Amino acid sequence: MTGETSTYLGDESFEEGAELLKAMAHPLRLALLVAMTSEPQCVHELVEVTGATQPLVSQHLRVLRNADLLTREKRGREVVYGIADEHINHIVIDSLDHVRTEGNQHDSHMH
Repeated sequence: MTGETSTYLGDESFEEGAELLKAMAHPLRLALLVAMTSEPQCVHELVEVTGATQPLVSQHLRVLRNADLLTREKRGREVVYGIADEHINHIVIDSLDHVRTEGNQHDSHMH
């Protein structure tokens, strides 16, 4: 076991890590996070990008916000949401890259 890995064993952060992953564990929430990877977005922009209704987008933003995955800033009458930190960006993008890579490998085994 590497030193880096062993520092997490016995740590209380497993529970918090599981809660973080649970908050992301919905296709729309992943889509919302991906939409915010390059820059913060207003709710109406997230509605446009995802094709989901405004109430549904707001509901999922609340879940992400309650898990401290998002920043929230008022700009006039609009609220702009962004990803809280680079770790969240990496988790989202890396998980999607992993699925795409795995999917391609599975497809190649089927032929």
